[in-house]
Amino acid sequence: MIEEFYEVLRKRRDVRGEFTGEPIPEATLTRILEAAHAAPSVGLTQPWDFVLVDDHATREKFAKHVHEEREVFARELTEDRASTFANIKIEGILEASLGIVVTYDPARGAPDVLGRHAIADAGLYSVCLAIQNLWLAATAEGLGVGWVSFYREPFLAELLDIPAGIRPVAWLCAGPVSRLETVPDLERHGWRSRRPLTAALHHGRFTPRDPGPASPADR
Repeated sequence: MIEEFYEVLRKRRDVRGEFTGEPIPEATLTRILEAAHAAPSVGLTQPWDFVLVDDHATREKFAKHVHEEREVFARELTEDRASTFANIKIEGILEASLGIVVTYDPARGAPDVLGRHAIADAGLYSVCLAIQNLWLAATAEGLGVGWVSFYREPFLAELLDIPAGIRPVAWLCAGPVSRLETVPDLERHGWRSRRPLTAALHHGRFTPRDPGPASPADR
């Protein structure tokens, strides 16, 4: 049982190109959303909401916006990095079965949010925990999830009629997949190599250390 849990952690991938487009069974979707909703939250505020987007026209508008933002990022890169980036697919908005937009409402439970008085972002961290729960549950169900981050928050808020003051934290592409890659896309395409755990461990105090070898694309 415990090994199955760790296997889900190892299998989880940010999926872009492997979606089949087949529908997510309703019972399965409910389970992964319940898993997300069971996440811990500062002050028990549960500051998240989930917007399910299956309308094709809406997804096309968002995909167009994401493509434009991809071009903005590409223009900032050096020639070598731009060449590497050109081969990386960054989203599966139209290929996925469903878009799940996760939002953050900082006013929920305010002004007396227990535990947020000293760390303003604690509510945002709570939303990220809900996203992680959803992602792991989806992986356990044999589904893929991809987090799209090439967007401007005001654009997505207007597209989905999200009220002022509520932040769209993530557009998640979700659905059945043909497979889950064993190596993350960015590593497979030479964008960056993962750090070993030993490079991230500190004992007692934070100790600066050698950043390690450059990623293949930086060499």
